[in-house]
Amino acid sequence: MGIIDKLNKDFESRVRLGIMSVLMVNDWIDFTEMKSLLNITDGNLASHSSALEKSGYIEVKKEFVGKKPKTSYRVTNIGRTAFISHFNSLEKLIKSK
Repeated sequence: MGIIDKLNKDFESRVRLGIMSVLMVNDWIDFTEMKSLLNITDGNLASHSSALEKSGYIEVKKEFVGKKPKTSYRVTNIGRTAFISHFNSLEKLIKSK
């Protein structure tokens, strides 16, 4: 198995890479802040975060603050491990000759 085979297909999208990168350095982050940081549309964030949640990489919390819905995200332990492994494989690929 080559280095490239160790890359995680779930993180191939630039949006998913962005979501995971933001969550690796933040505890919880809300929908509006994530959308702003990544400069993406509501639909893009919703679909990619849903896919990451389905894979068990992130946790999504939906609640009401007053009468307004609030969606927040955080990385799971599984997600943290998978993303670190993906990142390490990328690093090996970059350093390979």
